[in-house]
Amino acid sequence: MSPVLAGVLQLLALVVALGLSYRPLGDYMAKVYSSEKHYKPEKWIYKAIGANPNVEMRWPAYLRGVLAFSAVSVLFLYLLQRVQGSLPGSLGFVSIDPDQAFNTAASFVANTNWQSYYGEQAMGHVVQTGGLAVQNFVSAAVGIAVAVALVRGFARSRTGELGNFWADLVRGTVRILLPISVIGALVLVACGAIQNFSGIHEVGQFTGGSQQWNGGAVASQEVIKELGTNGGGYFNANSAHPFENPNGLSNLFEIYLILVIPFALTRTFGRMVGSLKQGYAILATMATIWLGFVALMMWTEFAHPGPAFDIAGGAMEGKETRFGIGGSSIFAVSTTLTSTGAVNSFHSSYTGFGGGITMLGMQLGEIAPGGTGSGLYGMLIMAIIAVFIAGLMVGRTPEYLGKKIGTREIKFAALYILITPALVLCFTAASFVLDTPAHSMTNSGAHGFSEILYAYTSGANNNGSAFAGLNADTQWFNSTIGIAMLLGRFLPMVFVLALAGSLAEQSPVPETAGTLRTEKPLFTGLLVGTIMIITGLTYFPALALGPLAEGLAA
Repeated sequence: MSPVLAGVLQLLALVVALGLSYRPLGDYMAKVYSSEKHYKPEKWIYKAIGANPNVEMRWPAYLRGVLAFSAVSVLFLYLLQRVQGSLPGSLGFVSIDPDQAFNTAASFVANTNWQSYYGEQAMGHVVQTGGLAVQNFVSAAVGIAVAVALVRGFARSRTGELGNFWADLVRGTVRILLPISVIGALVLVACGAIQNFSGIHEVGQFTGGSQQWNGGAVASQEVIKELGTNGGGYFNANSAHPFENPNGLSNLFEIYLILVIPFALTRTFGRMVGSLKQGYAILATMATIWLGFVALMMWTEFAHPGPAFDIAGGAMEGKETRFGIGGSSIFAVSTTLTSTGAVNSFHSSYTGFGGGITMLGMQLGEIAPGGTGSGLYGMLIMAIIAVFIAGLMVGRTPEYLGKKIGTREIKFAALYILITPALVLCFTAASFVLDTPAHSMTNSGAHGFSEILYAYTSGANNNGSAFAGLNADTQWFNSTIGIAMLLGRFLPMVFVLALAGSLAEQSPVPETAGTLRTEKPLFTGLLVGTIMIITGLTYFPALALGPLAEGLAA
């Protein structure tokens, strides 16, 4: 079987698996967030944290819950790392330095999972399982909760109430993420991923000495890292490490985990707003971009010219032979079009255009299908912008899902889409103006520029993947990327929740002959075009200095 055919068959198998999961999972999540029943374990949690799950919240109260919970999470994870050297199960590792502890705490709470350390040489069992793995669950649940709050803003009328943050947080964790993770961990263990609490041990004799590895609860952390679109690996090699991702089957399963909730949330959206066709329109937009990026990535990685590439069947540098170009390309596109950031290959070793595709995927705002929750609310913001543009074309007040998109709503949407590019471009520019940050680059020229641009793109978009050529473990990068991750995660949530509150207060607008049909293919095309134009106008100059210049020079 040719490598190209193998890649296409993997893609088809993945699409079938996602299609089979779409309806049951999407409907189940809609029931979870619409239910008035509280299970016993959930009641225990509410009692422990002192929350009343039956109290409806307006958007300021909902936002305070998000920010308060996240702030406490950052502090807890920071302190856990700072005292690691005194904890049992630390495997002899010392406490983490302040700048790196801040960066890691900000990273995992922001659902980014950017790592400027070697996991197997820095973090013991307590920090890995009691700190990082816990944040993998709750940070994903926070993202889904904010998305559900925005959906309620569209679905409700004449009220500013968006639900209860604490109930949404707990239900997302207990009823959705935990059950799927238990099943997924068993699948990964069956595929060969490790799951233990062993100490450091030798794994074999090598020329010049022996190699040592520590074990860990890898399979359970691997599954939620993908399912919650987190991305932080137990080992430095991340999902390229055989302990995390042993073979082609586990690789395909992990890609499925990355995509299944973000895609299924479009069904949840359609169910909650009372129009499944609206959910299908959002799904079609996400799927069009994702499939287009996968096809483009496969083309540039398979067809790259040169004798070495011809012999290897394509651009194999930086890719695992057990996954091949097809499996690596699908993984790379899926992890950068979501906020996952897990890698099974090194993006820095991709062709110039291939590296640019991974970067562009993040710069779209990671909305195709995006992160758990963040992908849906990011796409709905883009839908509002597209409706506004369509309204300008015909001279009509824009409407979306029976709600008028007025000055207040469009300001919130505009602020949402401006925040992340401002963080990416300003921090990238500062890194080249100052002397010290540039010393962290492994490469010079266009590729060196791409290393730093990629780092801030990954951080501010809450992705977490890296170009693998930048030494980011410095005070400058630990601090600035940490700030970019926090601001890139929580400032957009402010405008999402404010927009949700504004929409929920409106009275429904009756549909007329002049209403834009947002469930039709025409709107899907308009939405795809809007996304590409906004991203292109924002990032094209920076991309021209990095991956485009490198690709054209190859």
